[in-house]
Amino acid sequence: MSARLLACAPLAVLALLCGGPAWAQENGSTQPMPIARLSGAIRLDGVVDEPAWAAVEPLEMTMFSPTFRGELSERTEIRLAHDDRYLYVSGRMYDSDPTGVRTNTLVRDAYSGDDLLAVVVDSYNDYETAVWFVTNPAGVRTDRTVSGDAVFTGGEMPMNADWNAHWDVMTSQDDDGWYAEFRIPFSTLGFQDQGGDVVMGLISYRFIARRNERQVFPAIDPSWGGLGFAKPSQARRIVLHDVHEAKPVYVTPYSLAGLNQFPVLKGPDGLGGRWGIDSEPTKELGGDLRFSPTSNLTLDLTANTDFAQVEADDQQINLTRFALFFPEKRQFFQERASTFQFGTGGFSNRLFHSRRIGLDDGEIVRIYGGARAVGRLGGLDFGFLDMQTASHDGRSSENMGVLRLNQQVLNPYSSVGGMLTSRLGSNGEDNVAYGVDAVVRPFGDEYVTVKWAQTFDEAIDEESALESGLVQARWDRQRDEGLSYSGEFMRVGGDYLPRLGFQNRTAYRYFGGSAQLKTFRDASSSLRSAALRVSTGHYIRTEDGSAESRTVVPELHIETKGATEVQLTWTAAFESVRDSFDVSDLVVPPGEYWYHEGKARLQLPRSDLLRGDFTATVGSFYGGRRVGLALNPAWNPSRHLELGGGYEVNRLTFSRRGLATTAHLARLKVQIAFDTRLSLSSFAQFSNDTDLTTFNIRLRYNFSEGTDLWIVYNEGLNMDRDVLDRPRLPLSSGRAIMVKYSHAFIW
Repeated sequence: MSARLLACAPLAVLALLCGGPAWAQENGSTQPMPIARLSGAIRLDGVVDEPAWAAVEPLEMTMFSPTFRGELSERTEIRLAHDDRYLYVSGRMYDSDPTGVRTNTLVRDAYSGDDLLAVVVDSYNDYETAVWFVTNPAGVRTDRTVSGDAVFTGGEMPMNADWNAHWDVMTSQDDDGWYAEFRIPFSTLGFQDQGGDVVMGLISYRFIARRNERQVFPAIDPSWGGLGFAKPSQARRIVLHDVHEAKPVYVTPYSLAGLNQFPVLKGPDGLGGRWGIDSEPTKELGGDLRFSPTSNLTLDLTANTDFAQVEADDQQINLTRFALFFPEKRQFFQERASTFQFGTGGFSNRLFHSRRIGLDDGEIVRIYGGARAVGRLGGLDFGFLDMQTASHDGRSSENMGVLRLNQQVLNPYSSVGGMLTSRLGSNGEDNVAYGVDAVVRPFGDEYVTVKWAQTFDEAIDEESALESGLVQARWDRQRDEGLSYSGEFMRVGGDYLPRLGFQNRTAYRYFGGSAQLKTFRDASSSLRSAALRVSTGHYIRTEDGSAESRTVVPELHIETKGATEVQLTWTAAFESVRDSFDVSDLVVPPGEYWYHEGKARLQLPRSDLLRGDFTATVGSFYGGRRVGLALNPAWNPSRHLELGGGYEVNRLTFSRRGLATTAHLARLKVQIAFDTRLSLSSFAQFSNDTDLTTFNIRLRYNFSEGTDLWIVYNEGLNMDRDVLDRPRLPLSSGRAIMVKYSHAFIW
């Protein structure tokens, strides 16, 4: 236990050091732009005809793409104002060809090639995070969060599309274009109140789909990268006067009833038995409470937590010897989820992964309840999470906790922080981990990242701090135009085991880096940009210094003015395999393998009615050959219907061993929206690796934000029903139907 107390020491020291931010604002010569207080009432109808709007000056728009500072094709007037409770945004999106305005979907949180109006708000003025509100001409709401200053660093995703918030929008359309009015509660934004003055960062943009034209305020340079138009550090600082905190309480109880049916072999073992159906009725009550005692703190409490309405995970074909990673989709874990980020290399590795709570190898584990607190004080981001789960499949009831602190230092782009996680079983199966990290921008676009993490597990006799720890050092230039680069070193000990996180391999040293040269073309070119990138990574075993994996990857990426993208990639790789592993229905034996692979990927414009990406791969593969094809099209025949598909096939041949197999994975997604409140989604998947077809069908009626009726149906179908020593399998591998109603009470 003394080791665990030592684990907490870095966080205790950090807490003592965390004072207010000690920097001058980088753009200190530019005063925040005042946002007007409304001079009259706004009727939220999407018409934008109130006299109060006429008294507000519109924002000055600049073309972001396809050509930076190009001539705007259409006039846009975006205005902002506020009252005591809300931030209001209005948009007049004039269009010389109103029949060309695209409204392709009525589904909440879906982007289907529509025209858009959006506002991105760095509400805590931290230059790092933001909340993002979007609508199309039909008034469909989309909301997201931004983290990491919208930079894809070390594989981490800077955008969370699964976050949902309380806000309203209304739209209208006529022969001159389309119009929108947003009403965003201050309680949804969260902010730091300084004597009634609130400073935030603001970005707003309009997207004209048929022209791939994005107009943005302020004039953000595209050289900041693909999400530069939503980059919090480049937002225009605004100030709202005489604004004070709101303290609404959201209580959202739910009731759920359902039926689970699954096949059971009855009678004698072997062929003499027969398959029967067992049924389990389900009745559940539970709920969530959300309260913001101050404008910069949000508390969430949950009891008998349920996530029945969450969409099924995408199945994946695993062509590696490592575990697959699946992202978090559950709403309770989304509020300022970036606060809990502590990446430990690559896209998936992290000290904390919330899917460890309430899920065990894809199976649902009952969550008795828990509490969550997130907020910001001065330059300090803080987050706390504690959840209690039931026993499951031989594992005892567990308490899972996370504490995260992150303090800005030196400038708005630098910080130091720490994290502590605990996974404590009622029978003594304990795991504790801590980490400390620092991100510093010493000058220009250069960033230095240093991290240390260590774990303590009851089942492991840790050899040393080094062997139970992880150390990472990274230097990168975060710029998307001209020359950018990165270099990284990591060491992960063999006893490092974050049971509340995700780590796909241990006992290695890693050396890697990348360099990219990218240019943006002028208006006379049909190309928007072209980039050449080379990356390399080397994993060396700590036990004997031998190479485990090596890769060298050159790639060419081209984007046209119309948003078509072409990517050509060549991979030279080495893999040293000491333990055999399965790929589809074949086994890759131990050995040392060099292989080379070429890949071509075509991305159609996301603003087209028929869109998607298509990838072809060919090359050697663990002593054999692989030919792969992946197709992911989507089509909107009308705003009420979207058809999405996916098909991936990999043909693996090992001629020397006389073996071959073909792995298929198919998906079909149908989304039907009767209006912006009532929708039906159907998601079917088939994999010949599991010989199973699964269906996830969800009907949703959204009365208002937080008040929903869900009807969810899940079923699996056995595609290979003939098995040895048993009767023929039934067609259904199991089904479940659930009806869930939740209602948000707001005070």
